[in-house]
Amino acid sequence: MDLYRRVRLACHSQGLSIREAARQFGVSRETVSKMLEFSEPPGYRRTATARRPKLDGFTDIIDEYIEGDKLVHRKQRHTAKRIFERLRDEHGFTGGYTIIKDYVRGHHQRHKEVFVPLSHAPGHGQADFGEAQVIIDGIQQKAHFFVLDLPHSDACYVRAYPRAVTEAWLDGHNHAFAFFGAVPQSIVYDNDRCLVSRIMPDGTRKRTEAFSGFLSHYLIKDRYGRPGKGNDKGKVEGMVGYTRRNFMVPIPSFSSFEAFNEYLEQKCLKRQADIVRGSKVSIGERLKADLEAMQALPATLFDACHKQAGRVSSQSVVRYGNNDYSVPVAYAHHDVWIRGYVSEVVIGCKNEVLARHDRSYECDDMIFDPLHYLPLIERKIASLDQAAPLDGWDLPDELTKLHRLLEARMGKAGKREYVQVLRLLETVDINTLGAATRDALRLGAIGFDAVKHLVLCRIEERPAKLDLDIYPYLPRANVGRTSPSSYMSLIGGAS
Repeated sequence: MDLYRRVRLACHSQGLSIREAARQFGVSRETVSKMLEFSEPPGYRRTATARRPKLDGFTDIIDEYIEGDKLVHRKQRHTAKRIFERLRDEHGFTGGYTIIKDYVRGHHQRHKEVFVPLSHAPGHGQADFGEAQVIIDGIQQKAHFFVLDLPHSDACYVRAYPRAVTEAWLDGHNHAFAFFGAVPQSIVYDNDRCLVSRIMPDGTRKRTEAFSGFLSHYLIKDRYGRPGKGNDKGKVEGMVGYTRRNFMVPIPSFSSFEAFNEYLEQKCLKRQADIVRGSKVSIGERLKADLEAMQALPATLFDACHKQAGRVSSQSVVRYGNNDYSVPVAYAHHDVWIRGYVSEVVIGCKNEVLARHDRSYECDDMIFDPLHYLPLIERKIASLDQAAPLDGWDLPDELTKLHRLLEARMGKAGKREYVQVLRLLETVDINTLGAATRDALRLGAIGFDAVKHLVLCRIEERPAKLDLDIYPYLPRANVGRTSPSSYMSLIGGAS
């Protein structure tokens, strides 16, 4: 650039000819002419289209390959190398790989999608799920996190779940609405099968039953992106990536999902003080306009569960989500209803709740409540030692000792009395039964009736009647030692 300046200065100001300037500065006369024509170097300018004689007859074939790739999975599309090989082997192409690569790159650049900048009115949202690795209770696993984004203010809410199931979608909305204290007028979704059971030929969506009930409860207008087009809800797509990079790096480690979600909620609150690019005020300040435009929360939150019907099997279990959950044996072979929540499975019959279990996200798991099977084990006492519902049941040491003593003293009848003792847990808690059993062992009152009596005394807060020390007015029996002479007197009396 300095040479450029000096040549122009010498010619225009000092009157040097083109020939003299070329000789003095050691450049060609054509170069001096260009320097005088342009105040800055114009750079290389192609005046004619580049000729590609070896490629021109094959461009239609290449375009056909690339267009056909739009109908297949992106991982099985043609690379430039594969196009070159096919042209060479199938169509007799004699050119090099480089011109194929340059043409394919240019084709992709010319056909990249162009987007219209969008404005977002206050009071509307976008929702999606993302995935990240987390450590929960010492176990590294994949977490699915729900994100609700308010595009106008860039405020967000994030909550993590073991699975991205229907009830997680619903529960995530409930917590997000409670977090903001309001409900968006509309929300943009993708076409997740938890929400949309089918896309109709005219483009309308057939919603799942649970999602339809959710929309009716909150009076939200639902909108959907085009299948496979994440840019239709680009704000929340970007927020999924942002929260993963900023809230979950390094890999978060918590004792439970509840603790993890408390952490995520605090991060969302803290972020409201940030000022994002393109804005002059904080997210929290802009959130005020969103909240003013949003709807008020209804009196109650939506019942965030997946509902289905089921039938109790001969082993008194109900199948839900690839796992079996127990119910009382009295309801075997009955039709029941099932409510699947994020962390709980509730099973009932008519208007009665039969069982509540912690939800398992394993596959082919058996979740038992031992109390459900005790009436059947009492009748079929031979099954006591092999009853799967009792495996791993954490009972106090006093009950284990009582079991051993009853079985040693009474055999089969002792097993049955032990089951009767366990059945007291149907009405009292484990601590009360353990304390009563400990009292029975101390007093030597080994039996169901004694334990039941001691349990009732603890509940009613009155002294037990099994300890004779509290009855001093009762006559005491004085049993003396028998001497041999006493037997001799009997013999003499007989004679």
